Amino acid sequence: MQNKHQHRFICISLVILCGLIIWNCYPKPVGPIGPDRKQLTWEMMNIDQRKTHMKNVVLPRAAELFRTWKPKRFDSVSCNLCHDVGTTTENYHMPTSHLPGLSGDWTLSPEFEKYPETTKLKLDSLIPLMSDALGKKSFSIITRRGFGCYSCHLGPSGPLFGN
Repeated sequence: MQNKHQHRFICISLVILCGLIIWNCYPKPVGPIGPDRKQLTWEMMNIDQRKTHMKNVVLPRAAELFRTWKPKRFDSVSCNLCHDVGTTTENYHMPTSHLPGLSGDWTLSPEFEKYPETTKLKLDSLIPLMSDALGKKSFSIITRRGFGCYSCHLGPSGPLFGN
């Protein structure tokens, strides 16, 4: 009996340890090589490096996903898909009022009721794709941190979850 409990304890400990290791691997380097000869994270990049990364990595990935989903609607995708005024004023801050505001409901029930296909696509495909492209963790409802819906969309009364 004691052996069974020890085995269970070891398994649970290993799962927790692996989770902590993975959790601490962020932010991941996704940018160019910096002065210290190490690849830069999103946070370490300057505005020009971020623009280049958005143009060469983020935009093509988002465009491919949206084109696959609705080819006619998204046959031409630009920075304006997510950024509005920022493309002329260089204010690229997110989240933005350019995109529709979300309900603030942690289950996204209103969004699933009104736009089930869009909500599912964004949760299942867009968020993992963008968080990977930016070297960030996907949002966790437990920690309320990471890249998620509210990284781009505002809630009913403004930014949510530290965005």
